[in-house]
Amino acid sequence: MDDLLLTLKTTFGYGAFRPLQREIIEAALADQDVFALLPTGGGKSLCFQLPALLRPGLTVVVSPLIALMKDQVDQLQAAGVAATYLNSTLSADEARSRLSGLHRGEWRLLYVAPERLMLDNWQANLKGWNVTALAIDEAHCISEWGHDFRPEYRQIAKLRDLLPGVPVMALTATATGRVRDDIIKHLRLTGPHTFVASFNRPNLSYRVIPKDQPAKQIINFVRTRETESGIIYCASRATAERVAESLAGRGFLARPYHAGLDAAERSRNQELFLRDETRIICATIAFGMGINKPNVRWVIHHDLPKNIEGYYQETGRAGRDGLPGDCLLLFSAGDIAKQTHFLDEITNAHEQTIARAQLRQIVHYAESGSCRRAELLDYFGEKFPLDNCGACDNCLEPRETYDGTLVAQKFLSCVYRIAQNSSFSVGMNHLTEVLTGADTEKIRKWGHDRLTTYGIGKDLGRPHWAHIGRELMRLGYLAVTEGEFATLELTPAGRTVLLARTPITLTKPMDLPKAKRSARREGDITCDEILFERLRTLRKRLADERQVPAYIIFGDATLRQMARAYPVQLKTLEGITGVGEKKRAEFGGIFTRTIAEYLQTNSRMAFSD
Repeated sequence: MDDLLLTLKTTFGYGAFRPLQREIIEAALADQDVFALLPTGGGKSLCFQLPALLRPGLTVVVSPLIALMKDQVDQLQAAGVAATYLNSTLSADEARSRLSGLHRGEWRLLYVAPERLMLDNWQANLKGWNVTALAIDEAHCISEWGHDFRPEYRQIAKLRDLLPGVPVMALTATATGRVRDDIIKHLRLTGPHTFVASFNRPNLSYRVIPKDQPAKQIINFVRTRETESGIIYCASRATAERVAESLAGRGFLARPYHAGLDAAERSRNQELFLRDETRIICATIAFGMGINKPNVRWVIHHDLPKNIEGYYQETGRAGRDGLPGDCLLLFSAGDIAKQTHFLDEITNAHEQTIARAQLRQIVHYAESGSCRRAELLDYFGEKFPLDNCGACDNCLEPRETYDGTLVAQKFLSCVYRIAQNSSFSVGMNHLTEVLTGADTEKIRKWGHDRLTTYGIGKDLGRPHWAHIGRELMRLGYLAVTEGEFATLELTPAGRTVLLARTPITLTKPMDLPKAKRSARREGDITCDEILFERLRTLRKRLADERQVPAYIIFGDATLRQMARAYPVQLKTLEGITGVGEKKRAEFGGIFTRTIAEYLQTNSRMAFSD
């Protein structure tokens, strides 16, 4: 067994690397700059943690969130790794103690926020601490085209001058080609070795349903998952509060999380969630980036996300342990209008253009009748090789299509007539008003009530026409002009089908869900469920005694393997994922004894692969 695999096994308890991990680690140990794009749950952290144990000196990890730092350091220390963090939550005495340890070379990894690195007194520290590697986590924060741009990340590049020759590793879970280029440019990566893993999360299922009495829809969803942990993302603080109160009032363990809570309550609610005291967090997007809770089994989006990258990362918080996770998006046309209203208030024209493009992409995803998985992968430039993923609503229950030639001709004709008559194009709202024969000041002012297409769509409502317009955009017959106002114009393909009266097939809007076929549960580990619950109870007690989240002891995947293999001696823990040497020494005995006691009154179950 080579050094990399030996360290992986003895320290972290894993018998094999995940895709691209070994290649990334080898490039890092060769002192190369690295850009690594691995999906949430793909094992990004290990790519800089393991090399830090095999090279001399200190690895500095730049991380944007205090909670992420504490979470990762707790896990590393539980595995026997000398890791620490410095941030504003520490008392002056604790901070001084950790700084002294850094000066003495006691730590292998230091987690720190980007703004702290830029403080003047830190320059001398960094030079004196024998820094041999820099890891930039959540690197998409450096790009204004990313979904979570943070200006302070732009300052990190100054470290290249302060620490010349120190290799830099940039890591992220979500980045389009444009964002990747931004990261490499702004971090001044030199000839970086670039690694891009598949964005596919095969253990996740995706579903979008029309939003209709969302409180009732959410309650029906969580009622069948009462022992599971989940996150409900909401667009506003008020909604997060309201949904949490609604669930708590019905006996569910639910709490809110948003920037409007005071820091103590926010921290307490998060800690309760990490420790499984609270099962459900109702949150704004302030929650979750980098929260390494592996046993989140489901994620609900109560409102339409702002962009696909944010949606992908938020859904990616389900199933990080490789076990199945369910992702549900509640969608309504009203959410599009709300988001559009917010966009209109953005004063920077460039930022508004970016935000509008991102909103169109997430609406396209929500309304599409195609495979959800294929749509997500396509956004990131990856092609899904199968025709049916077997784990999304559109693959399990394909939506009905219809001959949309007539309505498409009406819509495209209206776009054409307005441009021909007025020498300018208009937006979606105005087009639907012309089609439905609305009497507005703009229609009268521009003479659009005299067009042959005025009122030809009175048989359908404006939301229906807007849906048709968005589908024609998806099909490539309409395009949005880039400028101060988002207006629609015919593409060459749209002009061709309009003049040739080419038949066009459209997809019917989503209906409220009927009884669904079950999604393929990729990654499921069948086991003795009674023993699994007993091991979970033991894990909770041990975690409470140490005041850490339960997964710091062992993850659900590890317990499920134990409840399948029935290890009753320390040596039989050898093949169980997530049991490194330190954890086997500390916890192995009590878990194997518990399993042996269970088998005194229960027989082993047989499992087929």
